[in-house]
Amino acid sequence: MNVVTALKFYITRMTEESGPGMKVLLMDKQTTSIVSLIYSHSEILMKEVYLFEKIDTPIRSEALKHLKCIVFIRPTKENVHLLCNELRNPKYGSYYIYFSNIIAKAEIKLLADSDEQEVVKEVHEYYADYLAVNPHLFSVGINACAEGLMWNPEALHRSCEAIISVLLSLKKCPYIRYQGSSDMAKRLAEKIREVLIKESNSFKFRQESDPLLLILDRRDDPVTPLLNQWTYQAMVHELLTINNNRVDLSHIKGISKELKEVVLSAEHDEFYAENLYLNFGEIGQTIKELMEEFQKKAKKHQKVESIADMKNFVEAYPLFKKMSGTVSKHVTVVGELSNLVGTYNLLEVSETEQELCCQNEHSHQLQKIKRLLNNPKVRDVDATRLVMLYALHYEKHTNNEISTLVEMLKKRDVPEKYTKLVHSVLAYSGINQRQSNLFDREAVAKITKKLFKGLSGVDNIYTQHNPLLCETMEDLLKGKLSTQNFPYLGQMVMTKKIQDVIIFIIGGTTYEESLAVYNLNKQNPNVKIILGGTTIHNFQSFSKEIESATNGIVTSYKSRNH
Repeated sequence: MNVVTALKFYITRMTEESGPGMKVLLMDKQTTSIVSLIYSHSEILMKEVYLFEKIDTPIRSEALKHLKCIVFIRPTKENVHLLCNELRNPKYGSYYIYFSNIIAKAEIKLLADSDEQEVVKEVHEYYADYLAVNPHLFSVGINACAEGLMWNPEALHRSCEAIISVLLSLKKCPYIRYQGSSDMAKRLAEKIREVLIKESNSFKFRQESDPLLLILDRRDDPVTPLLNQWTYQAMVHELLTINNNRVDLSHIKGISKELKEVVLSAEHDEFYAENLYLNFGEIGQTIKELMEEFQKKAKKHQKVESIADMKNFVEAYPLFKKMSGTVSKHVTVVGELSNLVGTYNLLEVSETEQELCCQNEHSHQLQKIKRLLNNPKVRDVDATRLVMLYALHYEKHTNNEISTLVEMLKKRDVPEKYTKLVHSVLAYSGINQRQSNLFDREAVAKITKKLFKGLSGVDNIYTQHNPLLCETMEDLLKGKLSTQNFPYLGQMVMTKKIQDVIIFIIGGTTYEESLAVYNLNKQNPNVKIILGGTTIHNFQSFSKEIESATNGIVTSYKSRNH
C-alpha cells in the first residue's frame, strides 16, 4: 500500500515496454503533473525520453519518424479526439498508448479507425490517475469541489475516477463505509460502487485481507485546515504553498536566480524525506547540523594539492554539488519561515488558535483575540482565522461576540472576502452541520504545553490539537466505529480484522492529517492506512472551498440565530 511505488511501477513500465531507442512522451496537463511529482526530469531522460509534448498544444514539433511516441493521457473524450487527430497524421514512427484509467470500448474503436497508417503498437490501461504526494498520501488536485453544499458534478466524476484508479493501482476491491451525515459522502460511495459492479472483472484480485474504503466529509472537521502549522512540510504549505512539489520563493528580496522556485520532493531530496514531519524547532537544529557537515566537507576539499586530491574532488563533485544545492535550498526556506513567524507574530497567534480548539475559557480567549486583532503585526488572514475558530467554538454560547469581532475585522480594513468567511464557515460547518462535537472531546482535558527545542524564540507553542481523523481512525482500528454514524454501503459488514484502509476526505485533506496517518502506520505495523482528498489544503485554499460551497446560501449569522 504505497501510492508512490504503485505509480512509479506504471511509469517505469511505460518507458521500458517500447524497447531501446529515442522516445517522446506525449501527455496532457494532468498526466504531466502526475509524472512530475514522482520523477525528476533527469530521471526520465535516463529512460531515453528526450522530448516532452502536450497533446493539446496546437502546433507541436515537426515530424520525427525516428522517435517512438509514448502517449500517457487521461481517457477523456477531448483527449481521445485529439489522439485520433494525431493518429490520422502521425508525427512519430510508432505509438505506445497508455490511458491513466478505464477507457470505454467505443473510444478504443475510434482510435483503431483513426490508425490508418498502423502506427499504434500497443494500447493499455495503466491506473495512474491521481497525484501521489507521499507514500501514504494522494490528492485529486481539485480545488472547490462543492457548490451550494452539493457536489459539483464534474468534481464528483473526477473524484470517483481518481479513487477507482487508486484501488486498481493498489489491487484492492474494498468494502465501503461513509460518513452518514454527509449526502456528498453517500453520493460518492454509491458512484464508486456502481463502477466496482460494472467493471467487476478488473477488480478480481487475490486479497489476503478485506480492504476498507472510508469516505469522510471535510465539513465534519473545519478546524484542522484553519490552523497554523508547525511541522516542516505542513508549515511550508501553510506559509509559502506547495504546488506539485514546487515552492515559489521569488518574492524574497535578493534571492538568487536558481532559488526563485525550489522543488521539495521526498523522492529526490534525502534531507526533506528525513525531516518533513519534524517540528520547526527541530528543523532549525537539523539545518544547523547539515550546514556544519557541508562546511567540514568543503574545508576538506579546499586542500587540493596533488593529482590524487583532484581526482577525489572530481569524483565527489556531483555529490558535493548536490549537497551544496540541498543546503542552500533548505537554509533559504527555513530562513523565510523563521522570518514570517517573527514578522507576523505567529507564535502568539498559533497559541491562541490552539487554545480556541482545546479549551473552554470564553472570556479569556475573547480578550486574547481582541488584543491580537488590534495588533498591526498580525496578518489579515490570521485575524480572520481566529474569528472563524471563535465562531465555530462559541456559536451557541449565550454571550458570544461574533458580531463584535466581525466589526473589528472591518475596522482593520480586512478585505470583504475574509470578513464574509466568518458567516460562511458557520453555514458550511456550524454546529448543526457537524456529526461530531469538535470542541468537547477528551483531548480538551489533556491540554499541556509542548516545548520546541533547538531554535531560540520557539517555545511554548501549543501543538495539542489532534485532527478529528485521529479519533475516527482509532475507533475504526479498535472495531468501535459506529455503524450508525459511518454505515456500510449495502448490507455487507466486515468481519475480519482491519489491515488495509483507504480514507478519502471530500473537500480536501491537510498535511496535519497526513502526519497523523503516518504516525498511526508507524504505531500499527500490521495496518496500512492511505489518506487522500480532493485537494491538500492550507488556509487560502480552504477559504476558497468554503466560499464555493456556500455560494448563494449564506444567510447572516443574526437572522439564523435570533
